Amino acid sequence: MKKIVLIALFLMCIVGSASAYQLDLSCPETVQVGIPLKCSIDSNFPAGTTFDVVVYQSGYTATPLRRQSITIQDIQTTQYLLFDTKGLPGGQYKVEIQFIGPDEGKLSTHSVILQLPKLIDRSNEITITSPITQTTEEPLRIEGSIKDLGNEGVEIEVTGPDGVVFGPQWIGTKRYIQSGAGEFTQQVSVTKPGDYEVSFKDSEGYIGVKTFKVVAPATSVPTTTPTTVVTTSSPQTTVPTPLPTTTQSPLSPLSIVTALSLFGLLSVFLIKKH
Repeated sequence: MKKIVLIALFLMCIVGSASAYQLDLSCPETVQVGIPLKCSIDSNFPAGTTFDVVVYQSGYTATPLRRQSITIQDIQTTQYLLFDTKGLPGGQYKVEIQFIGPDEGKLSTHSVILQLPKLIDRSNEITITSPITQTTEEPLRIEGSIKDLGNEGVEIEVTGPDGVVFGPQWIGTKRYIQSGAGEFTQQVSVTKPGDYEVSFKDSEGYIGVKTFKVVAPATSVPTTTPTTVVTTSSPQTTVPTPLPTTTQSPLSPLSIVTALSLFGLLSVFLIKKH
């Protein structure tokens, strides 16, 4: 009886081992912010098996940031995933495999489906002292310093609207005595307006990226002085309204009466004489 039970358990183990599949997720322990997070996946799941790989920002609650689907192919070669880290804050992150169907139950106990990479943000080590906004009239001035860099030099690469316009190339730095920072200055010829990203690296790896805005020079608009037309006019003269004049008759009534009286006396005198 015991032999039968042992044989049954053995057969169950064989069946269980045959139905379990291996899945291994691998990510780097640390990566600089701005450099893509590159993870690899190896699996012997049957071709066509699909699952998601999700990137979370760790904290009090895990916040999903990126999600990408993976489908196993016939040749079952290693597959790689790239997750953009540009603009993400430094800190702990979580990369996890999530199955869409019931395939999770087929995983072997040795499978690895969780990774905890850490993003390192060094962008605050870069200080830019040249203007962030410049014009195409002059070369782009990239000036500033990097914390604790001293005289070790820094590698820069400038990418514009049409691609890389400078580098990657190492340029010298000058140690600032008071702080130990490494001061740098570089001019890059640019002819097209747009955003230009300058990435910085040192001997320890990627530091960060700074963005400059290049604009076309302001066009000068000719200014015309407005002509002032002065109109001179004679002052208006107010003509007083003439007073109404009284029209007088040629002879006053008294003169007429007197004349008539004289005419009557003369007539009487003439009659008496005759």
